[in-house]
Parts: sequence; C-alpha cells; structure tokens
Amino acid sequence: MFQSYAPAIGGAPARGLTGKEVIEAIRHSAGFLPEVQLAYEPEIRTLWVTIKPELKPVFTLQLLDSLGKVQQAIMDLWSAPEDYHSAPVRFLAFRGTGPFFTLGGDLDFYLDCLAKNDRAALAEYARLSIEGAVRNASGLNGLVVTLSTIHAKAIGGGIDAPRSCNVMIAEEQASFVYPEIKFNHFPITAVAILSRRMGARTAERMLLSAEEMSASEFMAAGGLEAVVPTGTGEDWIRKYAADSLPMHAAKTALFSAFNRRAGDLREELEHLGQIWTDCMLRLHPSAISKLQRIAQTQDRMLARVYQRQADPAAPAPGHH
Repeated sequence: MFQSYAPAIGGAPARGLTGKEVIEAIRHSAGFLPEVQLAYEPEIRTLWVTIKPELKPVFTLQLLDSLGKVQQAIMDLWSAPEDYHSAPVRFLAFRGTGPFFTLGGDLDFYLDCLAKNDRAALAEYARLSIEGAVRNASGLNGLVVTLSTIHAKAIGGGIDAPRSCNVMIAEEQASFVYPEIKFNHFPITAVAILSRRMGARTAERMLLSAEEMSASEFMAAGGLEAVVPTGTGEDWIRKYAADSLPMHAAKTALFSAFNRRAGDLREELEHLGQIWTDCMLRLHPSAISKLQRIAQTQDRMLARVYQRQADPAAPAPGHH
C-alpha cells in the first residue's frame, strides 16, 4: 500500500502529494503516534501537529516520543539537499486544544519514577524533552520553519516545547507561568530556551518568581513574536506561512544561523537534563508529598473544568 508514496522521499512528484499522502508517508516512517493528530495544508506546505494528551493536558513520555518521531520522519523523508524543492513540508506548526494548552510536565509519571527510584526513566523523559527542543530550535537542521500557537493557559515546563520553535505566538487570552520553584523543582529546558529569547536576567526572574504573565506581558518580556485576537492564532500562522514561502530558504538559513550564534543548545540542555534528574531524585519526602497534592489538585481542577464544559450552568470553581 505504501509503495505509491515512495516518490515522497525524493524527486519532483512530492510537490503533488495530497494531504492524505503526506500524512500517510509520515505515519509510515514514524510508526505509532499516540497523543498527537496530524493535518496538512498543501497550499502553504504546512504540517499541523495538534497535541492531545489522553488523560491530562501534560507533556507525557508518550507525547514527547510522538513529537520526536514526527520530527525524525520529516527529516528522514525529505532532508536530502536534492529534495528541497520538492519537499512537501516547509512549515511545522504546533497547536493545542481544550481548556488548557498545558499543565506542564507529567507529575504522575515523575511520582511513579520516584516511587521506583527509576533514574533511567527520568533520564529518558529529559532526553526526549531535550531532543525535541534542539530539533525545533534548529528547524529540523534548517529544513523547515517551526511555529507554535498558544490558545489558553500554559503552565510550567510545557511552555518550553512550543517556545523552542523559531516562531511562537499566543492568543490574547493565553497566560504563562512557571510554578515549579514552589515545590522545589525546575523545568528541564526552561533556563536555556527562555534565556535565548528574553535574556538570562528576565528568564531568571520569571522562573524564580512563579508569577503568572498575560500574553501581552510575556511578549513584552521577549517571550513571543505576536499576540493575536482570540480564535485567530492558526490563521496568523497560515498567513505567516503563505507570506514566507517565497523566502523560505533565506528564513530557514537565518533561523539556523541565529540558533548557532546563540551557542551549543544541545550541550547546554544535556547538562540541564543531568541536573534535573539529580534534583528530582534528591527530593525530600515532604517535597514528594507536595507533588502528590499538586497532582491531585490538577485532577480536581480538570474535573470541574470538564464538568462546566458539559454543563455550562454549573457554578465556577470557588462559587457555591
């Protein structure tokens, strides 16, 4: 069945691939892709990746693995220099869905690892987080422009994956906060990713204060390329892609050059991954108990939010 898509790997026929054929080629190369949905818009050569964690809106190990497999599939299929003009994917765009963009890292997974003293599993979580960020920042080694749009509240380390993209925007109702310091923890890639955008001092202040920023405040701090009206984030990306197609080669080259000038991101993140893993395994039982309470609070908050969505007449949290 897949043989009919073989030309997608190289040569002029790739230009004429349908959206279905592009997605099937990626799925064939990547294998099982839980917790993401793919869509392709041929007019703007854009692959959309919608993150859809199954139980909670957090960055699970499965989600990180799927995102990495999508990135790798695009590189495996179309990264050869002779394939550039025919490659169907010029822009790789990430979006979310639901009442939150992300609640951050997977606390339930962390707690399970800590209960088992499973350093290897924590290290693998860090590795996948790092690999995804490095690929986003490099535009898959200069192959695509990576973009993300944030439609709702983004909490903690889950901000870093979209911010590692070349371009990140948010709708005006979105907000951003890193609460990790409150429970003796820090997000794996945030120091490096945020510092590259807003400078080390501003990034340090955001990570140490645990204060929430509106989309406009986050942009003023250097964290975003644009703030757009509610419901228009995806259209902004579509216009960006359409406007950028004629200058795609130059844009990818410039993003790649600025990424290189900012230093060796992989080396910095690998160091951060090591100290994050060590930090997690050093957590005092009282800090682990706090993590457990936060995970339970997330469950209750989500239950209330989803109940309100099902029954709009239900009282909001805190109202009796």
